Amino acid sequence: MLKQPSAGGDDGSGFTPLVVVELAPDAKEEAVVWLTRKISDSEQSGGAGLSVQQLWSGTAETEKDNPNVFLVGGSRQRLLSGAEDLGLFKEFNDGSMRAFTCANRDNFKDFKGDGDGFLSMAECQYIVKHELDSLRAKSETHIPGYEKAKLYPGKSIIRRMQSKGILVQVFPLHETEELKRLSFTWYKKVKLSLQPLDEIRHYYGEGLALYFGFLEYFTFALVPMALVGVPYYLFDWESYDKYVLFAGFNLVWCTVILEAWKRSSATMAYRWGTLSRKKAFEEPRPGFRGVLGLNPVTGREEPLYPNTKRLLRVYLVSVPFVVLCLYLSLYVMMVYFLMEGWALSLHDAEPTFWTTVLTFVPSVIYAVVIEVMNLIYRYAAEFLTGWENHRLESSYQNHLSIYLHFNFFNCFASLFYIAFVMQDMVMLRQSLATLLITSQILNQVMEAFLPYWLQRRRNKKMMRRARKRASPPPAEMPLADQVRLEADMSTYLGTFDDYLELFLLFGYVSLFSCVYPLAAVLVVLNNVTEVYSDAFKMCHVFKRPFSEPAANIGVWQLAFEAMSVIAVVTNCALIGMSPQVKSYFPESETQLILWTAAIEHGLLALKLILTFVIPDVPKHIQTKLARLEFESLEALKKKVRARSTNK
Repeated sequence: MLKQPSAGGDDGSGFTPLVVVELAPDAKEEAVVWLTRKISDSEQSGGAGLSVQQLWSGTAETEKDNPNVFLVGGSRQRLLSGAEDLGLFKEFNDGSMRAFTCANRDNFKDFKGDGDGFLSMAECQYIVKHELDSLRAKSETHIPGYEKAKLYPGKSIIRRMQSKGILVQVFPLHETEELKRLSFTWYKKVKLSLQPLDEIRHYYGEGLALYFGFLEYFTFALVPMALVGVPYYLFDWESYDKYVLFAGFNLVWCTVILEAWKRSSATMAYRWGTLSRKKAFEEPRPGFRGVLGLNPVTGREEPLYPNTKRLLRVYLVSVPFVVLCLYLSLYVMMVYFLMEGWALSLHDAEPTFWTTVLTFVPSVIYAVVIEVMNLIYRYAAEFLTGWENHRLESSYQNHLSIYLHFNFFNCFASLFYIAFVMQDMVMLRQSLATLLITSQILNQVMEAFLPYWLQRRRNKKMMRRARKRASPPPAEMPLADQVRLEADMSTYLGTFDDYLELFLLFGYVSLFSCVYPLAAVLVVLNNVTEVYSDAFKMCHVFKRPFSEPAANIGVWQLAFEAMSVIAVVTNCALIGMSPQVKSYFPESETQLILWTAAIEHGLLALKLILTFVIPDVPKHIQTKLARLEFESLEALKKKVRARSTNK
């Protein structure tokens, strides 16, 4: 079991392993020595200033053990200095959240003595990761022992060694006891209560905590839609002319919940100290490539890359690729309609039980193909976005989200075609239900049953290894066994896929649920199981991810709001197409279209007004932020006056 992280090592507190760095078993010795020296050298000499120890000194315990596994930590003072460099916000004595500074450290609430326990282990690991990512080549032309692994000034050393297969992986270690406590309060006991978001944030960081907070919020927000949908489904199932009221309720619902979420996320971000930090200056991302030069803003050396080259890559390669994928998705959709028509013709010619079942087969196949295409497209989008070479992580994430156009088109194009071209509400209901249920079944298999099976298989493997050793198993897992276990775990790729799944579910509910009222009920059930399956995966299936500070859900907020705007247009069009509304305009279809467009524009205007009227940040938090800014300005004035007096 790991000790409670103290940012310490040079003060008698001992070495605390935080991060594992695993190189290839056959990595050349000169490369291994060079990297470990880079990690341990001082910052002034171009190193990271961290502590590094080999897991197995001398020889490995078994023949299968990799001898090139190293544990990285840092002295207490080094980590506190890193926290100041990164601008981590901590709670001040007056209860406000302020950027940590070593000079003012005694005024922070939890700072006692020499700072032991002041930084959480997740924060310490985040600092170590930042320092490792900041290791960049200066005068080196290649990695020692690998002449083909070229380096140039400003190139990320860690990224180059990973791309050449010299460095296998870098991951943070779990805290055994804290993980047990978190698992018990999070998912091991089934209870009707909220998730322990503060504990999740403390262990995994703000980015992951905000995802689980949004998942929880989205689930509760769906409850009113589900409660309205159940009686609607029971009493008005075949009355398609009566979905007007449900569509109207849908319009109000999708607008209000997103505005309320902004306030909820702002409250959490302020409590966690990231609401003010979001405007801090961003460092270049580790994968950014370029020639070493001076940043005109900071005056520091960092890689530079012409924006013109990046734009050429975006518009000459990435955009045509997206258009090609959209065409492929359209072609697959047309094949689906041909299969659907063939199945319906067989059923009409000879209606039997088997031909009835056959009518659902094309939709099921199409749903599976959609999931496969989304998965392939996901990897292609990641590759292209990395190849575009964006300087900042925020820019990288924003451009990665642009590829959502394909996911949206791939999942909803057939539903729009059925609704507004074929105008077949029965077929729309059947297709929506099939797509939604099939995608949820596939997701549950991939996200719940498969991880559970992998975890049981991994545990059995570790038990067999333990039995082979002659000594009896200790009460606590030795550090070497913990590293072995976690090194074999899958790597968590981030929250993109999780948000994408919620985004598509939000689309199914907000766009067409008026013709299939049970959509909200199915999504609620899916989200409840999603909370437990995702919690289980984070605790026992995936390696512990590095903490990533976040003030909100980022570009996904914009994506959900764009979906809500499309939902207004879609539901207004469905209302205009209903027989109940058409009966009011028996002679003029033009008047019907004009009235529908006018109502749709009015609702969009109301949505825009609500966006401005409802503040994104609650008033009491705005007051605290304004007071903090005022105090900062006053402190700056005092410093200027003191300097003037001294002169």
